[in-house]
Amino acid sequence: MLCHGFTGSPNSMRPWARYLADRGYSVRLPRLPGHGTRWQDANLTRWPDWYGEVERAFDELAGRCRTVFVCGLSMGGTLALRLAETRGDAVAGMVLVNPSVTSERFAAKYLLPLLGRVLPAWTSIGNDIKQPGVDEVAYGKVPLKAALSLRELWTVTRADLPRIGQPLLLFRSRVDHVVEPVNASIVRAEVASTDVTERVLENSYHVATLDNDAPEIFLGSVEWMRGHSPARSDPDNASGPANLTPSDPATKG
Repeated sequence: MLCHGFTGSPNSMRPWARYLADRGYSVRLPRLPGHGTRWQDANLTRWPDWYGEVERAFDELAGRCRTVFVCGLSMGGTLALRLAETRGDAVAGMVLVNPSVTSERFAAKYLLPLLGRVLPAWTSIGNDIKQPGVDEVAYGKVPLKAALSLRELWTVTRADLPRIGQPLLLFRSRVDHVVEPVNASIVRAEVASTDVTERVLENSYHVATLDNDAPEIFLGSVEWMRGHSPARSDPDNASGPANLTPSDPATKG
């Protein structure tokens, strides 16, 4: 199961999903509520809505596959961590790309709690991509009420990181203008997992799944999942092309 990030859309994960599907994996790539439409819609949702959609996609896969791995980008990584905390061994392992569990930036720590109560939106954080001409299909503004809820998700998820014992593959961009390096350090230090691998991406920014190092992420995730699958081989529950539901195209708000 793959999960996109805050203010983004399934577009940021679609090439990865297709790569996995082409190699025989059953794949789900849900669109989080309030995302992929208009930024105003995100302000009508909160983190339990996003997490509920992740749970539904996970349960669908778990109902037909013996082994389910969860992959996430940015806030998608946060949701993957939360799923591992609540579902335990039902999550076979996680592949995370620039996951977020906090922010030390002044705007996020001090301005957001104030502005989020009086302003609907702020400057966009989308399209932090080094490769020219690539579009994440993210919102042109940050919906602040939703951003406040993301802070709540960080708090809940970080508090329960010691409950995570599953294997973890963590990709971190050397240069990331959205998620600070401290996030990867916190995840590594606070999970209980003994099987943790970190790989630094040297030629990508935040949305690394669409950037120069995307092939490294795709191939690395397959090799890692094969090595952590009970069968130690390709999955035998192939379902054809990736399920990229819902089918309506994501549009910028």
